[in-house]
Amino acid sequence: MVDVSQHELVPDHVLIDDPEEIEAVLSEYDVKKTNLPKIKRTDPATPDDAEVGDVVKIVRDSRTTDRAVVFRLVVS
Repeated sequence: MVDVSQHELVPDHVLIDDPEEIEAVLSEYDVKKTNLPKIKRTDPATPDDAEVGDVVKIVRDSRTTDRAVVFRLVVS
């Protein structure tokens, strides 16, 4: 079976473990955790150790900004 998370077009998905880093992101964007865009726990790109309620940092290549960083809340 093919592991789609290793494909060159799939951006890096990193689980954020540090509560202080999560708080910094939420305060920077002035949002609550539940206001973040969602990613399903079953999404093939979601890190294996992610649990519902965790925050995932996604780093994509970008033509205009070199790289784009977005955050997603893991849901069931």
